[in-house]
Amino acid sequence: MQVGLIGKSLKHSFSKKYFSEKFDRLDLHGHRYTNFELSSIEDFPALLRENPWLTGLNVTNPYKAAIIPYLDSLSAEAKQVEAVNTIKVVGGKLLGFNTDIFGFTESIKPWLKLSCNKALILGTGGASNAIAFSLTQLGINNTKVSRSPGSEQLNYDEASSKLKDYDLLVNTTPLGTFPNVKEVPPLNMRLLNRNHLIYDLVYNPRKTAFLAEAESKGAIIKNGYEMLVLQAEKSWEIWNEV
Repeated sequence: MQVGLIGKSLKHSFSKKYFSEKFDRLDLHGHRYTNFELSSIEDFPALLRENPWLTGLNVTNPYKAAIIPYLDSLSAEAKQVEAVNTIKVVGGKLLGFNTDIFGFTESIKPWLKLSCNKALILGTGGASNAIAFSLTQLGINNTKVSRSPGSEQLNYDEASSKLKDYDLLVNTTPLGTFPNVKEVPPLNMRLLNRNHLIYDLVYNPRKTAFLAEAESKGAIIKNGYEMLVLQAEKSWEIWNEV
């Protein structure tokens, strides 16, 4: 199996290390995972021509939505959230899937309180659609927060003033990712307390500045590492389906 990851900057990629170690552990010596940095999504067809041996790909930001026009079909979930993070090559056709939904849903379920029914999603990128879909499926009302909010979205000042009305916050922005570890979403978290659950999709560092500040207010915190492992294993399952 020859698989890989496409994205713009992959220096600190989780996937290559994870799958390479998995292949070694399972003695899959014919398997290989390669990072493919693309300066533009328009370079994708050339990548395929130059690597005809590829059987699958993962897709990371900023190409989770931009990759869709290049695919032959989408799973129902990928179509609904308009974001793809897993591609399977079958008979020359490119099939798109979204395993972020599975990863987030399964990782957050054990942490949800019975009273958890309203969430703020920080960010409006491709990952935010998967999170919104997952929360809706879990019966949790959710609202997106953006610096430039669209219809039915909040700006950060509005969200800051309403924190007491939400018991779950999910950061889908890359703010705080290594090496820019001091960056935090522009949210005034003075109203956070022990009744809040704060979930940050960032996994490097394990405790972001955002999570550390939330923890200091008594909130329960969780990073995105488990989600990454779960979505990766779901990708592996898709690639190996007959």
